[in-house]
Order: sequence, then structure tokens, then C-alpha cells
Amino acid sequence: MKKNLLFWLILFQCKAISFSQHTILREKIATIIKSKNAKIGVSVLNLSNGDTLTFNKTHHFPMQSVYKFHLALAILNQVDKKKFSLNQPIFVSKADLRPDTWSPLRDKYPEGNISIPLSEIIAYTVSQSDNNGCDRLFRLMGGAIKANEYIHKIGVKDVNIVATEEEMQKDWQVQYTNWSTPAAATKLLQKFYQQGIMSKNSQDFLWKVMVETTTGPNKIRGLLPKDATVAHKTGFSGKNEEGLTGATNDIGIVILPNGKALAIALFVSNSTETELTNDRIMADITKVVWDYYDLKRP
Repeated sequence: MKKNLLFWLILFQCKAISFSQHTILREKIATIIKSKNAKIGVSVLNLSNGDTLTFNKTHHFPMQSVYKFHLALAILNQVDKKKFSLNQPIFVSKADLRPDTWSPLRDKYPEGNISIPLSEIIAYTVSQSDNNGCDRLFRLMGGAIKANEYIHKIGVKDVNIVATEEEMQKDWQVQYTNWSTPAAATKLLQKFYQQGIMSKNSQDFLWKVMVETTTGPNKIRGLLPKDATVAHKTGFSGKNEEGLTGATNDIGIVILPNGKALAIALFVSNSTETELTNDRIMADITKVVWDYYDLKRP
């Protein structure tokens, strides 16, 4: 009887300490975001034990290019089903390479009318956030709605993908129709990381592409050690004429020094802050999360 009582007392004490520490982390994040002129969403998911922390977890945040991660998952599902292959040549016409948008792919192949391996288009779309590559993949899928249907099918419902990059560029308000909740973003990252939705070959390919991401170096990556492993996808709307940033985001998986992994989703929406401040919000949040979980070794 006394042994059982001692066990429960120790367990209760451990849980109380853990809860107290979690409260400290929440307070640190709240301090970072409280004075900012923006709507900020945060979701942190410990992929080892399911521990979670969220702010505005059910708010619909515009994704911008974050949804290129969702699109890549949908395309790779088709690869796993043998509908496509990674080395399959995909024809990219001159018309596919719109001149008025961000497109390193167009810079490499300015004249278009060339067949490019599917793997290369995916890599440009995710690692360098290429807008023309994204829309070419949407056309290959049969439209944005097909990517949306796939994400819902695998159990992530609080996401909406309906508009292409070209459609978003034509109308500022359209970006708000492509949304995700922070909690849905980390749930999708968890499904990707835990190998339940795709082949090992597809997972390894996408992991490499996300680790090689060159956009948003000052967001999730900003204050982490230079050798930290971060597989992520950014999103950015730019500012409108009123000085409003509709979306600047970053979602990804961070590997801690002890080898454990965290899924992190950070959304900054309708911000009147500078781009530097918006990025620093994400970097500061990631750093306090990193420090908190790094101290909880092994």
C-alpha cells in the first residue's frame, strides 16, 4: 500500500514539474508575440511523445507557399502509385514559365519548351519555392483541388487548397482561400515524418529537398546552430499597398542534438511589422522551443 502511494506521489510530482516547465515555455512564447501587430499562430509537436503546445491552433492562416509541401506530398503519392515516376520527363512550355513571378526554374530554362525530370520540378518548387514549378505540378495533378482532396483523405481536414500561385498573384484576397490551422500543419508534418503515408524512397527524396530549402533562412533556421538539421517549407505574400503582409510562414521538422524531432508550424498573418520583425518572431519562438526541449535530454 505504501509503495503504491509512493509511486503515485512521485508520478504526480513529475507531472507537476513537467506542467510547470511547459507553462514557462508558453509564457516565453507569449512574451515574444504579445506586442506584435499581427495574428500569430504557433504549433509545436514533439514527435517522440506527442507533447503539444499551440497558440491560435484553430485559426485559418493563409499558407502562401507553405502549401507547396502539401502539393509535393500529393504528387509523391501518385509516384508511389506508379502514375508518375521521379525521373519521368515533364514538358514545360514557354507559356508555363510566366515572367512576372518568382521562378528560378524559368531563370534556368528561359525559353521553355523543354522536358524536365519530375524530381527537378519538385525540387525547384519546394527547395526554392518556384511558383511556375508549383503551377505546373498543379496542372499535372489535375488542379489544386486534387491536392486538397489528398490531404483530406489522409486525415488532415483543417486545410483548404483551392487556388494556384497564378490565381493568388492576380488578387490579394485569394491567398486567404488557401489556409491551414497551425495544428493541422504539425499533424501533416507528423504523418510525413513517421512514414505512414508514403514509400521510404519518396520520403527520403522529399526530406532531402526540404533540408536543402534556400528560402527563409531567418525564420525557423534563424537562431539555431548552423549545423542543425531543419527540413522546412516557407511561405511569403509580400506587402500590399497599405503596408500589410498577408502571410509570412515557416513549417518544418527540427532535429534536436539528442536526435529527437519536433514539428513546428509558425504563421504570421496580417502583419504591419517589418519583414525583419516577422522573421525574427519565428526565429525567437523556435529558439526558445529548441532550448526548452534540448534541456530535457537525453
